[in-house]
Formats: sequence, C-alpha cells, structure tokens
Amino acid sequence: MVTLVNLRAYWRFFVVARRFLPLLLAYARDRNRFLLFGRSRQVDAETRQRRAEHLLDALLTLGPTFIKLGQLLSTRPDILPPEYVDVLAKLQDEVPPAKWEPAREVLEDELGPVDERFDEFDTEAISGASLGQVYRATVDGEEVAVKIRRPGIESLVNADLRVIKWSLPLLMPFVGEGRAFSLRNLSDEFAKTIREEMSYEREAEMLTEIRENFADNETIRIPPVVESHSGPRVLTMEYLPGTKISRVDELDEQNIDRSEVAENLQRAYMQMIVDDGVFHADPHPGNLAVQDDGTIVFYDFGMSGRVDSFIQEKIVDFYVAIANQNIDGILDALVEMGTLSPDADRSVMADVMELAIADARGEDIEQYRVQQIVGQIEDSIYEFPFRLPKNLALVLRVATVVEGVCVTLDRKHDFITSATEYLAEEGYREETARRYVAEAGEQFQESAAAAVRVPPKLESALDRIERENFQLQADLEDSNDLLDKLAKRIVYGMLGAAGTLSTALLYAWGTVQSAAVAGVLTLVVVALLYRSFRSRSGLRATPQFTRQGMKQRRDGE
Repeated sequence: MVTLVNLRAYWRFFVVARRFLPLLLAYARDRNRFLLFGRSRQVDAETRQRRAEHLLDALLTLGPTFIKLGQLLSTRPDILPPEYVDVLAKLQDEVPPAKWEPAREVLEDELGPVDERFDEFDTEAISGASLGQVYRATVDGEEVAVKIRRPGIESLVNADLRVIKWSLPLLMPFVGEGRAFSLRNLSDEFAKTIREEMSYEREAEMLTEIRENFADNETIRIPPVVESHSGPRVLTMEYLPGTKISRVDELDEQNIDRSEVAENLQRAYMQMIVDDGVFHADPHPGNLAVQDDGTIVFYDFGMSGRVDSFIQEKIVDFYVAIANQNIDGILDALVEMGTLSPDADRSVMADVMELAIADARGEDIEQYRVQQIVGQIEDSIYEFPFRLPKNLALVLRVATVVEGVCVTLDRKHDFITSATEYLAEEGYREETARRYVAEAGEQFQESAAAAVRVPPKLESALDRIERENFQLQADLEDSNDLLDKLAKRIVYGMLGAAGTLSTALLYAWGTVQSAAVAGVLTLVVVALLYRSFRSRSGLRATPQFTRQGMKQRRDGE
C-alpha cells in the first residue's frame, strides 16, 4: 500500500541518490577501474580531501537528518578515512530558524496560547539547529529559553530514515565485511539517536541528571528545566547568558583567567565520563559559554550519552597507560574496550603507539596532546577494519573536541597532565596500580598451582603413550575460508545461469520490462561472482607505519 509517507520517502530517495551517486561511482572506480572489473587505483590525500568536502556539501544540502548523520559519521573512524572524519568534524548543527508561525503552532499545541502561558515572548529565534530552535521569553518575571522542535521535522526524519535503510543494501557490495558490520550498526544507532534527540522529555531527564551531579560545583552552571512549560516538543529552561567560550578576546576584556576555565572544563568532562557515567556529548563552542565570574555554562543536552562501569574502568586504564607511556597497557585497554581486535598485530600497533606518543610529545616541548594520539589510533582503526563501539566512539570524539576548546583557551594546556592529576586526586591511579598488583598475584598463584599439577599429569600421559597405541586426530582448518568461497561461487554460478536463461525467455515472450529487471539482477549476480574470484589485496599486506607517513597523513601531503 502506497502511503503519503512512502511517497515522500520515494521522492527523497531519488533526491539523495542524485547527490551521492557521483561520490559512489568515484569510490566504485577506485575499487574497479571499469566499475565491474579492472584493477583498483590509488587515491591521494588531496583527492580524498576534495571528495570529503563534496560529501560535506551534499549533507548540508540534504538538510537536518543528514546533518545529524554527518555529525555521527565524524565519530566513526572505523567507517570513514581520516580525511573524511576531519572534514565532517567541522560540521556545526546550525541552520536558519524556521518562520515563527509554524513554530508557534507547535508551541501552542504543546502548551496552549502563547499570550496566556508567557509574560513576554520574543518571536525572533536566538539560535537555530537542525531539529529545533530557541527563543527568549519571560515566565513569572524570570527570563527563560524556549526550545521548540522544528515544524514538520518528524515526517522528514522518518522519510530520510527509510531512505538510509533502503540504501544500505546498495552500499554493502562496495565495502569489506568489517565495515559492512559497522554500517549496519550505524544505521540502527543513528535511527535511535536522532529519535532520542527529537524527544525533549529525554533531553530534560539527561539535563536534570547531569545538573544534579554538579550541584556542589561552583565552576559549572547548567540551566534548570521549567517543567510547567515543557513537553515532548517544547523544552523551557532558565535563561543563562554568557560569552561564547571561543571568543578569547572578549574573555580577556572581562579579565577572565582562560587557563583556569580550560582546566575547569576538562575536569568537568572527566567527572562526567569517569565518575558519573553520563555526559554532555556536544561540546562545540556554540554550546559552551563563560559568565563574568568565570563560571562555565552548558547548553543543549539533546546529544548526550552514557558510559557503563566497565568502559569507565578501561578509560582510566587508557589514560594512566598514556601518562606512564606504557604501550602494552594502552593496547590492552583498547582491546578490552573493543576498539582494537584481539587478533591485531600487536607489534605493528605498538609501533603506531610509540610513534604517536613520540610525535605528540615533540622534541622541543614536554607536553603532548591526546588529540594527536587519538588521531593516530583512528588512522590505524581505518587501515585495520576494526569495529568501534558506539559510546566509546562518542567518548573519543568528545575528548578531542574538548581538548581543542581547551587549547583555544590556553595554548599551553596539557590535556594528559590535567587528566593524570585528576585521576591521581580521585584515587584512580592508586586503584589501577592496586588492581594490577592483585591481578599479578592471581596470575602468580595460578602459575604456581599449574607448576604443581602439570608434572604428574605429564608423567602419566607419557606412561600411557608407552603402554598403549597412540592415536592422533587432526582436524583440517580452512583458514582461508576456501570451502565457503567455493560454495558461494557455485551458488552465484547457478543463479547467473538461471538469470541468463530467464532473461532470454522473458525477452522472447515479449515481456520486455520483466526481461530488463531479470537482466539487471543477473548482472548483479555476475558481478558478485566476479568479485569472489578476486583476491583481497588490502587484507594481505601489513600496513607499514613511519613517522614520515604519519606526518603526511596529518598534513595532507
């Protein structure tokens, strides 16, 4: 049954396809010079940068849903190359606000007549985002900020989510198995995330929880929710003015200690992620302000996340290992968090970490940046097709954005030193050391017990071998999945033959349209058969990392 929603989704599908088709064709030709066959071709950093800019333009043109998708993709270095991640990280969720009358209809549907519910209401929006816009108003003599969901956004988002779902099967043949898995997860994650962000009731809950966690912190202010004037599509909060955190000249004019602000901001995020397990996940300068006394104000909790206790523990291990330059500790933490595959070549990854830390420290300074280290990890994640857990991707991106804001405030800000001091003050470094000692003790006990148990068992086994006929059973391990590949080729071959015969018969019977459909499907099967015979050159080679190579990737040379 064709509904209005489906019709809109069909139309959006063609609009989206028209925007993305040139990029997809270019990517397909990178893999096969003649689309279905031919050698792959190398793409230089400048070309990838140019394509990333085209992708950014396409996302901006397609509107709110795809702006949000771009923001999410910027947190997924396991899906996109570093050049794309860097470009999309600049994507700000700022679009022109909708006209007042449609917004007024949403507001009055939720709360009733504006004149009755508000003392004053400024109909000129003070900010506009992809999913909502904010107005200033007065309630009971108090200034408030009123966030209204963008009119008609629900139907547009639903149509775009259908388009994304329909598009995934078309993308799968062009990506490896690891990224295919990540793309499927990304689709589900994005649908959940954007629907949560459209729910202002959820945002109010997250805001209130984080605000309560900072109730005793005088350096942080989070506006309270005005519950009597809030609902699923409207969120009213106390209006807290401040200077945008990136306007350093204005902060200097107010004699605000920028280095102290940077320190307080980082410590706030350390508390949210490491202690509280719930965090504000969109720390770009538009969502952070500084008041006259240096207090930091947080806005917009639509994008927020949670971290479970296990990931919190591993994040602490990660920072402690970086501070101690413990390469094995860094790799262990990344593997346990799910960032790196347990089967990864540890020697290669150790080289990556050593070069990353050495490169980040530099020769002339005694500090180093977590952003550079995380950047090298993200480069490695793309070159090795690993999977990145959802919340961890968000945490890594938050860490790099927060550090960027801190360095804007204070060029000498040392993120790792500040993190280490925070962990030491809160007792995490000592706890980590105690845990390592306890684990080492347990391993020693197990080894000692094994040393007692093994010799008698070994002697008994040798005696049995001498007394009885010894049989060895060996299983054939298909390490290269040869049988699976052979089965696929047989199936593709049978389907291709059947499709060719069907196309010929349908054409002979005069059903041209059916023959065309059968022909297209047969071509897809033949293409899959051809791909199954091609070797995956990218999986054989072990990437070689050098300091020069890292600098080239970072500088785009």
